[in-house]
Amino acid sequence: MDNITKRFLNYITFDTQSDPENGDEQKPSSEGQWVLAKELKKELEELGLTVTINDEAFVFSEIKANTDKDLPKVGFIAHMDTSPEMPGKIDDPQIIDYKGGDIKLNDKRSITVEDFPVLKDLEGLTLITTRGETLLGADDKSGVAAIMNMAEYFVNNPEVEHGDIKIAFTPDEEIGTGADTFDVENFGADFAYTIDGGYIGELEYETFNGAAGKINIKGKSVHPGSAKNTMINSTTVAFEFDRLLGEVNRPEHTEGYEGFYHLTNIKGDIENTKMEYIIRHHDREEFENMKKQFMANKDYLNNKYGNIIEVEIKDSYYNMGEVLKDKPEIVGYAKKAMENLDIEPLISPIRGGTDGSKLSFMGLPCPNIFAGGLNFHGVYEILPIEFLQKSSETIIEIVKVIAKDC
Repeated sequence: MDNITKRFLNYITFDTQSDPENGDEQKPSSEGQWVLAKELKKELEELGLTVTINDEAFVFSEIKANTDKDLPKVGFIAHMDTSPEMPGKIDDPQIIDYKGGDIKLNDKRSITVEDFPVLKDLEGLTLITTRGETLLGADDKSGVAAIMNMAEYFVNNPEVEHGDIKIAFTPDEEIGTGADTFDVENFGADFAYTIDGGYIGELEYETFNGAAGKINIKGKSVHPGSAKNTMINSTTVAFEFDRLLGEVNRPEHTEGYEGFYHLTNIKGDIENTKMEYIIRHHDREEFENMKKQFMANKDYLNNKYGNIIEVEIKDSYYNMGEVLKDKPEIVGYAKKAMENLDIEPLISPIRGGTDGSKLSFMGLPCPNIFAGGLNFHGVYEILPIEFLQKSSETIIEIVKVIAKDC
């Protein structure tokens, strides 16, 4: 088994599930992220690199330039946490020499070709999967492993010319707060790449604009036998609010550049209901219009029922394409690196966000590159080992391209 696979299998044994309940009060949001941060610091120091961990568990390191050329400083970033949607620690993943067909995870769950047609592309590859109870953690421990493998390569091959290479491992990407306090100036890169994509060849430099909406609805509870013209049931008002946003503007009915409103949580009774939404669109003007519609619904229902609804909208991140459209060379380095490795670049908008979304607007242009995993955030997650290897090879090749072309 090669080193990059061993690294990945080690990292997924760490419980680094981020916790949205702690996101505003504790950084990182879970103690397990500290444990992995210290492990990564140890491994980087074993390679002879200088490493720092700040008080929020950000891990920073660098490989110094070995040339007198004035080359741009490039960074590579991956996040340590896994999704809060389900447990992410796994000690006994399956490693499968895949010949085709459905993959049994346990007695109740299988990854079927019918549900996951991507399996047809994976025949002949070696796959790492869960056993149907947890996440695998390829989002984004495959990115962590790819970067660590890249670092090992340049340490062991000092004859390969390169400029300064910056490395960062970040917490709490999955709950959207990790990049908030990223120290761009101290990181010192001219640009960077997050290694946080999926299928081999993914190269992404457009994301959603994203916002979070919180709604609090105050109802009026009256005995149902005498409720006529008096009761205000906050739960039915909540359903009305949701209907006003439109049936088609939902994740399950949208694709490509189309935006959506997504109700992620609702809790309530007659007296009080709380709702949480995420609002997404690639186009900034359409994004602003969606937020205006959100507030217009509040005004309409308050006029109807008497100021019973409070709404808070907070922007989460913006489309990094607004920054990267003026810096095509950064995407160009990655594209050329993939082509040099006979990997077809798959350029498409991310229907989501990455740390690169925020970092690009913080002064660190930051496209996203594939890390190799598939079916993130669920028990059906898969990591083809060959995709992981190609991810790290792509990072290495980007450094070589920059050294040659700049």
